[in-house]
Amino acid sequence: MQPCSWKVNEPDMTKLYWLIFNILPMIGFFLAVMLLVYQNRTQRSPSSTVAWLLAILLVPYVGVPAYIILGGRKMRRMTRIKGFLTADAGRTVEPSAEQGVRSIFPLRSGNEASLLATGEQAYAALMDLIEQARTSIDVTTFYLGNDKTGNSVLAALARKAGQGVRVRLLLDALGSFRTSRKQVAPLLANGGSLAYFMPMMHLPFRGRANLRNHRKMVIVDRATALFGGMNIAQEYMGPTVDKRRWYDMSMIVKGPVVADLHQVFCSDWQFAAGQSTVPEAGPGPIAGNAATALQLVPSGPDVDGDPLYESILTALFTARQRVWITTPYFIPDEMLLKAIGMAAKRGVDVRIVVPEVSNHRLADLVRRSYLRQMHESGAVVCQFQPGVMHGKVILVDTSLCIVGSMNMDVRSFFLNYEIAMFIYDTRLLNELERWIDGLISQSFTGIRKTNVMIEFLEGVVRLLSPLL
Repeated sequence: MQPCSWKVNEPDMTKLYWLIFNILPMIGFFLAVMLLVYQNRTQRSPSSTVAWLLAILLVPYVGVPAYIILGGRKMRRMTRIKGFLTADAGRTVEPSAEQGVRSIFPLRSGNEASLLATGEQAYAALMDLIEQARTSIDVTTFYLGNDKTGNSVLAALARKAGQGVRVRLLLDALGSFRTSRKQVAPLLANGGSLAYFMPMMHLPFRGRANLRNHRKMVIVDRATALFGGMNIAQEYMGPTVDKRRWYDMSMIVKGPVVADLHQVFCSDWQFAAGQSTVPEAGPGPIAGNAATALQLVPSGPDVDGDPLYESILTALFTARQRVWITTPYFIPDEMLLKAIGMAAKRGVDVRIVVPEVSNHRLADLVRRSYLRQMHESGAVVCQFQPGVMHGKVILVDTSLCIVGSMNMDVRSFFLNYEIAMFIYDTRLLNELERWIDGLISQSFTGIRKTNVMIEFLEGVVRLLSPLL
C-alpha cells in the first residue's frame, strides 16, 4: 500500500503566487488610500497623523486593521451610544475666566479639599469613607489589584453592600483584565453591582479597544469624593509603608463639585452597565464655611472637543512665573512641547518631574528626545530616583494647580476618558508645592549625555510615539 501524499499542482501554486504578489498589494494600497482620506478628515494632532500614515503606508496589512480597531477618537456612533456629558439641565454655564478654562461644568465655590500626599494616607481616607457610607458608594478605577490592598477594599465594599448600602464598582476592562469573578464574588453575593467599561471581547470592530476609562474616583453618599491618579492596588496605596510603593498623591473633596463628579460617574455607569441612573440635580451643598474654588474638567470621547487639553495649553501659554509638572510619562504632542518650551524661553520657572525609571520602559525610551528638547529650551528636568513617581500635577504661577488622572501624553489628552480638577486655593497650592519640592530633592537634575546612535534610535521611536 502506497503512503498517502499531498502535492499542490504547479499551476495552482502559480495562481497563488500571482494572487499574493499582485492582487493583495493592490487591495492593501486601496484600503490604505481610503483610510488616509478618512484620517485627514479627522481632527488629529500632526504628530498622530504622521504616525498613522507611516503605519498604514509602510505595513498596510498591519496598519489598516490596527487603525480600524484602535484609531478612532470622537466616533459619532460611540457618542450616540454613550451620549455626551452635559452640565446641569436647564442651567446656563459660563466658562470660567480663570486661566481660560473651558468645561461643561462651571467654577464651584464653597468646597473643602485636602491633599493625600502618600499611599498610606490615601488608603486610610478611602477605608474611612467606605466605613462612614450610609446610602451609596460609587467607585471608578482603571486597575483593581488582586492583592492585599485590592482585596481589603473589596471586602469593605462587600460588607457595606451587605448592610444595605448601594455599592457600584466600575472597572476598565483592559486595566482590570486580571480581576476575576472569584475576586469580586463576595461583593456581588452581598448585593453590590459590577460593570466593565468597554469589554475587550466584543464583536469585531464594534467599539474601540483604544478608548479606555482612565478616570479614578470614589464618591460616598453623593457628598464626599476621593479622586486623583491612584488605582486601588498595593503599588499605589496600603495600610503600612512599603518601600516598593509608588510615589503618588490623591485628594479628597466635599461640597458642590462632588455633584459634578457624580454626574460623570453616572454617565460612565449607564454606558458600561446599561442601567439608567439619575444624578442629583444641581450642585451639592456647600461644605461648611469652606471657600475653595474648584472646577471639574472631564475629557474624552464623551466630551465635545478637547477641553482639558485646550485649558492646559491656555494656562501654559499665559504663565508668567512658573510651570511645574509632575507626570510618570512625558510624551506630549508638538503644541504642548511648544507651549512648555516658550514658557521656559520667556523666563518662566519650568520644572518637569518624571521618574528616572517608570513601569513602562518603552515610554521611558520615547520620552528621552522630548525631555532633551525641553532641557535645551531652558526647562529644568528632574528625574526622580527612589522609585516610580506616578503623580499627575501641574502648578501654574501662584493661582492655579491641576490634579487629575491624566498623564502628559497624547493618549490621555486625545483617547482616554479622563478627569482633572482645576484648583484655585493658595493653601492647597502651597501644599502641592512642598510635595513637588520633596520629589525634586530626591531627583537627578538635568539630562545625561548619550551617543549619536542612541539619539538616532530615539528619533525613530519618536515618529511612532503618538500611537503608544
